[in-house]
Amino acid sequence: MTQQTRTGVVHLTERTPSVTGAEMLASLVPPPQFDSATFESYRSDPAYPSQEAAKELLQRFAGRSEPAKKGGFFRRAPKETPMKPGFYLDGGFGVGKTHLLAAIYHALPARRKYFGSFIEYTALVGALGYKNTVDLLRGADLLCIDEFELDDPGDTMVMTRLLGELVASGTKLAATSNTPPNALGEGRFAAQDFLREIHAMSESFETLRIDGVDFRQRAIDGNAVVLDDTAYVHAIDAASESGTASDDEFSDVIRHLAQVHPSRYIRIIDGLDLVGLRDVRVLVDQSEALRFVAFVDRVYDAQLPVAATGVSLDAVFGDEMLAGGYRKKYLRAVSRLNALTHSVTDAA
Repeated sequence: MTQQTRTGVVHLTERTPSVTGAEMLASLVPPPQFDSATFESYRSDPAYPSQEAAKELLQRFAGRSEPAKKGGFFRRAPKETPMKPGFYLDGGFGVGKTHLLAAIYHALPARRKYFGSFIEYTALVGALGYKNTVDLLRGADLLCIDEFELDDPGDTMVMTRLLGELVASGTKLAATSNTPPNALGEGRFAAQDFLREIHAMSESFETLRIDGVDFRQRAIDGNAVVLDDTAYVHAIDAASESGTASDDEFSDVIRHLAQVHPSRYIRIIDGLDLVGLRDVRVLVDQSEALRFVAFVDRVYDAQLPVAATGVSLDAVFGDEMLAGGYRKKYLRAVSRLNALTHSVTDAA
């Protein structure tokens, strides 16, 4: 299938965005998908009590719980256990960790608070330098870190140093897990890896396990949607009639992602209403696969439908990849891709 020049259609491969440190700092807010995320709108699964228990505990952390009732004139209200300054939300993908993280952000009455992915914070350090980043963030009331990574030891240690300095100055922390170890229990060992990395800071964090099944799969049957050429063109045309759609060869996008820092992926999809990927193929290179995961995360945050031809996007990661140390990341990306491809047909 050949590309055609059409109004309202752009190519991701022609976008090479640059982002300043000031712009990075200003963008540290919950993504649009979680603009209105609250504890009340969190859909806990009754089959997994840890979800509701986590919500109640985090409401206390954000100052949203009801004060303890006094038992009588001569009785004292029971003292609540003092909370640690940080929570680490550990669990499988699709159990609502990011929703709860955004709910904390929205609920906590604070003058200065920030919400970003691990990649966004490390990019900020890269752009401004460690000392300048500490100076900018010092005094913040809350720092939310989504998808805490353990991929790069250097980045991990920079972040743990940064968090240590901020906690010492009174900043509250909340983080979700996104770790490479292929461990049983979907992250139980990942939590321990995190705590080992932060050394003396471990006493400042409480690990909160959230069990459950992927909420995205509760309403989706089958695999990712694969379009034929005619349906693909129709989806691109429909999105570009009143908005903007991207239309690219999958392999070209994968090559282009290698030329752009992951912190800038959000700018690649800026202003889009749909992402089009033609001739999807199975990824066998680890670096390509991890960059695509980071890209999918940003597309999912923006809630952009994905139209695709070729190999089904739930099969884009080869068997060797899914058997390796990054299995958890790939499965989360597959879950998100399934949901995003179904949103194309839902809108049709």
